[in-house]
Amino acid sequence: MAAALSSTLAAPRVASAWLSEPATRAPEQRCSSRFPFEIAPLVQRLKTRSQFQAVMDGQTVARTAHFALHRRVLNDTGPGSDGPQALFAVQAAWIGAVVPKRWARRAVTRNAIKRQIYTVAQDFEPQLTQAALVVRLRTAFDRQAFPSATSPALKRAVREELLQLFARLAP
Repeated sequence: MAAALSSTLAAPRVASAWLSEPATRAPEQRCSSRFPFEIAPLVQRLKTRSQFQAVMDGQTVARTAHFALHRRVLNDTGPGSDGPQALFAVQAAWIGAVVPKRWARRAVTRNAIKRQIYTVAQDFEPQLTQAALVVRLRTAFDRQAFPSATSPALKRAVREELLQLFARLAP
């Protein structure tokens, strides 16, 4: 019986069935870790509640029908400062996504919207300044128009609106 337990625990994990596009970044953007295949993120992700709160206290710089974009400009005060900039150790573009259950009931839909937010932010990375951004879903997408939780039409609509949102941010 011990052999059966150890063989089930050591079973390999199943690979994802979803196709993904290969990462196309210059070699100088690669991580200098012991794993040469890792790629450094171009846009840092907000992770802590205090980071999100600091950005949400900043100004709302763009709105669309369903999304709002909040921004807090990061000064050159490094990690040793007392202000909100001390929360952001790396002077780079930071992005966070707030998709409440109130406006997207299904977890599948919330995750799909977040993936779209992070993907569009990566596309706009060269145009983003040293600032922390939060994209917030502020109204629900009509369930009558998009009955499926992750329909291609919903993904297209979300992406188009996010492109408009980030285009308004660009100078």
